[in-house]
Amino acid sequence: MGYAVSSHKVLIVAPHPDDEVLGCGGTIARLGQEGFDIHVLIVTTAYAPDWSEEFIKNRKREIKEAHRILGVRKTHFLNYPTAKLDTISRKKINSDLAKIIEKIKPDIVFLPFKGDLHHDHRIIFEASLVALRPASFRIKKILSYETLSETEWGQELYTFKPNIYFDITNTFEKKVQAIKAYLSELREFPHPRSIEAIEALAKKEVPK
Repeated sequence: MGYAVSSHKVLIVAPHPDDEVLGCGGTIARLGQEGFDIHVLIVTTAYAPDWSEEFIKNRKREIKEAHRILGVRKTHFLNYPTAKLDTISRKKINSDLAKIIEKIKPDIVFLPFKGDLHHDHRIIFEASLVALRPASFRIKKILSYETLSETEWGQELYTFKPNIYFDITNTFEKKVQAIKAYLSELREFPHPRSIEAIEALAKKEVPK
């Protein structure tokens, strides 16, 4: 079904840079154009020696450009090590997420799907729900987004079955431009992180 929005602040929680674009880049651009106050929280970061210093510096530029294209008002960082969230206490993750959420006071929050393949995604989904428990402000909607190469490879117990769709006909090209900014993450078709695969997912028929 379609979803009409009427709130003002939106927070997208991305375990890794590019998850926000793959998962809901077109929606971010649409909501930004409609005047919504868009915030993105990127939870993890690359680190040496697993990634080169050149990659780490370039990744910062990629994030900035992608978010400029989409119209993100502010990008927040927690700078946890990528693929090592299971080495950090859940209490600390919950607390750090809660501090940012309390600061932003979003009306709508987008989270990674609980059944995604990547352990970081599952940890952040659960920690975000803890941080989003009833607080001093009202959250109107908590939504999960689909991340190509993570959601479709996820746990069979948790199949992604969307029941809310945003029409991104007019902002899909913004999503494509933003994912191209993450050049280091793009792959050749038929890899799911290819432009062709992203286009195919966007053309998925909405159930009647």
